[in-house]
Amino acid sequence: MQQHHHYINGAWVEACEYTENQNPSDHSDIVGLYAAGSAAQLNLAVDAAKAAFMEWSNSNIQMRANALDFIGNEILANARSLGELLAREEGKALAESIGEVSRAGNIFKYFAGECLRLRGDTLASVRPGVSVEVTREPIGVVGLITPWNFPIAIPAWKIAPALAYGNCVVIKPADLVPGCASALAEIIHRAGLPKGVFNMVLGRGRIVGDALVSNPDVAGISFTGSVATGRNIAAQCVARQAKVQLEMGGKNPQIILDDADLEQAIELSVQSAFYSTGQRCTASSRLIVTDKIYPAFVEGLQARVEKIRVGHALDKTTDIGPVVSQQQLEQNLDYINIAKAEGANLLTGGELLQRETQGYFLSPALFADTENTMRINREEVFGPVASVIRAQDYDHALSIANDTEFGLSAGIATQSLKYANHFKRHARAGMVMVNLPTAGVDYHVPFGGCKGSSYGAREQGSYAQEFYTTVKTSYCF
Repeated sequence: MQQHHHYINGAWVEACEYTENQNPSDHSDIVGLYAAGSAAQLNLAVDAAKAAFMEWSNSNIQMRANALDFIGNEILANARSLGELLAREEGKALAESIGEVSRAGNIFKYFAGECLRLRGDTLASVRPGVSVEVTREPIGVVGLITPWNFPIAIPAWKIAPALAYGNCVVIKPADLVPGCASALAEIIHRAGLPKGVFNMVLGRGRIVGDALVSNPDVAGISFTGSVATGRNIAAQCVARQAKVQLEMGGKNPQIILDDADLEQAIELSVQSAFYSTGQRCTASSRLIVTDKIYPAFVEGLQARVEKIRVGHALDKTTDIGPVVSQQQLEQNLDYINIAKAEGANLLTGGELLQRETQGYFLSPALFADTENTMRINREEVFGPVASVIRAQDYDHALSIANDTEFGLSAGIATQSLKYANHFKRHARAGMVMVNLPTAGVDYHVPFGGCKGSSYGAREQGSYAQEFYTTVKTSYCF
């Protein structure tokens, strides 16, 4: 079986240990053997990035643009095979997997253009004969720690801006899904970047990730993952005055008002809550429904959820694939049992499913008649589990929506311009959707939230420069 190595200083570097990458749709399918790195190997990667920084940070912007455009084109040209790899290692349905790969390609192509669009300011000084320039410069070596739920898109939206703005990269992808990151590293290798500009070290977070966060030569850490880990990373970065960017959890609300188009509201709720097996930080697991439409919505939603086809991620008839791992499956089942114990009404789902292959298949679970105080509505489940909360009216629904420690994405289904506009202004979330699923965002605009969901500058689009660059003010007489 093929072994996949680290990528350090322009070369593939073997590890002392390799781990199996198992297909969650079919446990007999081993995607490959992937390196399990050490702190020493991580530090070698940082040393390589540090040595390459001066040349790369001052490199020709057209050369950078060409390299990123090449990477984007290669990803798009191989979207099918990369999508199949993604489906095999993460369990995302094939159509969604190919869509994620295409998004990754477009991200690189977008930031190829950003190489040429970095702006500054020229200002008059209050002192005669003095000119002032405000420019942006790269911050140095950046450490990127990415999660398992978007194994190629999230690495892309961190790597691409880091390189575009002249930084050098050390990435530690999630050890659960190393395949897509390794395939992406191979494409980046073919782009011909100078040695040390891009580096990838695979392995466990408590070993490789900890070494990356604590290395004094890493100027900034961009992390996407759990709240507890993110807070720990933030504390370490602040202690040594490194820049930090965090994207963490969500408990995203989807409001359905009495005047909503019922069929549209049901469909967007299904898309928000259950597609990608509910394993999205933007998934809407709290469906807040006002009184008059509540009975019809719950009845229609249950019928629609029961039509969702759960199966092997590579099966073209599959709507949602398996849960990503045994650990995640057990967490989902624990929350389903907690919800039952709290008095939530399980309308459908929440059962293990048998398919032709052995996998982590779980039927989508839908709860009704829940309260916002229940744990099922307070804590992120990160699986195909959603609950319906009854609200008296719009004001009550908005109050429930904002009553959470998180603030990533929020949605509303309504035909009222008044309520739509009010919600856009008053929803305590970084992203607001009107008559659209809470999950599903564009790659050229800012991504991020407030409260416990995010910390630091936004990701994606031109706003990515806020993290990956620093501002310099120059005076000249």
